[in-house]
Amino acid sequence: MSTPAIVLTHGLLHTMNAKTAHGLLRGTERFKILAVIDRDHAGSDAGDVMDGNYLAIPVFASVKEYLHQNPGQATTCIIGVALEGGKLPEDYRHEIRDAIEGGLNMVNGLHTYLSDDPTFAALALEHQVSLTDIRKPKSFDQLHFWTGEILRSNTTRIAVLGTDCAIGKRTTCRWLWESCRAQGIKAEMLYTGQTGWLQGYPYGFIFDSTLNDFVSGELEHAILECERNLDPEVIFIEGQSALRNPSGPAGSELIISGVCKSVVLQHMPARKYFDDREDWGEIPSVRKEIKLIRMLGAKTIALTLNPKGMSDKDLKKYCDHMEDKLGIPVMVANQENLQRLIPMIKKMVQ
Repeated sequence: MSTPAIVLTHGLLHTMNAKTAHGLLRGTERFKILAVIDRDHAGSDAGDVMDGNYLAIPVFASVKEYLHQNPGQATTCIIGVALEGGKLPEDYRHEIRDAIEGGLNMVNGLHTYLSDDPTFAALALEHQVSLTDIRKPKSFDQLHFWTGEILRSNTTRIAVLGTDCAIGKRTTCRWLWESCRAQGIKAEMLYTGQTGWLQGYPYGFIFDSTLNDFVSGELEHAILECERNLDPEVIFIEGQSALRNPSGPAGSELIISGVCKSVVLQHMPARKYFDDREDWGEIPSVRKEIKLIRMLGAKTIALTLNPKGMSDKDLKKYCDHMEDKLGIPVMVANQENLQRLIPMIKKMVQ
């Protein structure tokens, strides 16, 4: 049964920093999202603010305002932002305090652990609520080292990688998972980040909270457990960061250690530099990224696009040009367009 929850974005709902909230608004099996707390968008619908699609999920200015108008409905408050370095800003503290004092359990995906904060820990004890820090690392005895057993696995695995951070990899992964299930394909999705855990997928691990020696093993273990217990025809695995983003290159593990032979590559044509920072360097061309993916041992089966910053006319031109140039499907990432890939995936699992 889904846990009734509110999501705190604190003025960032309209930005990519609220990608955790966006993921929850687009779908979660773990929680039922009742409202978003955002000081700058109070009175709006959360879906309208996020992407223009109405969701009937209201936005309130503060936790106190929500609790006053909706007593006894939510049991949990989720911090719905992903910030640079994962640090909790000081101006979030009063909202967290109000949530705890209002009897709400806290769920936090930042690298700042609420349970290690003396003030929050004492408040939680006083008000008998829980503090869940998703990114708190597992203890050593809970970690798995790579064994090679995955080399004997025949389940189709598709990694959804990207040319940069925060361009929609997880959302595209979820839409592929949903589309396959709607067409009768037995599909599962593995999470590798805090938002995936919040969305409720049963198997995965938090990539950036795992000791480097055990990333490959945790990935292998999650895949094998998913296979043993759910017997899927296809597993989609969300990528983190990008193969060449200098702030945290990632993705090769999915191909090499997770033995993903197929990749859906997500790209944002309007973004020229990693994280939009010129000093971090230019994002390599799609063709160069596909070549690198091939060198690592996988085939790029489709290019999906984040349309932000481009007109419909320019997107159509870009899709047509790149599809002709690359010889693979190229499309704006949305549920309707991704249906194009289902016949291909059906052939793969057969």
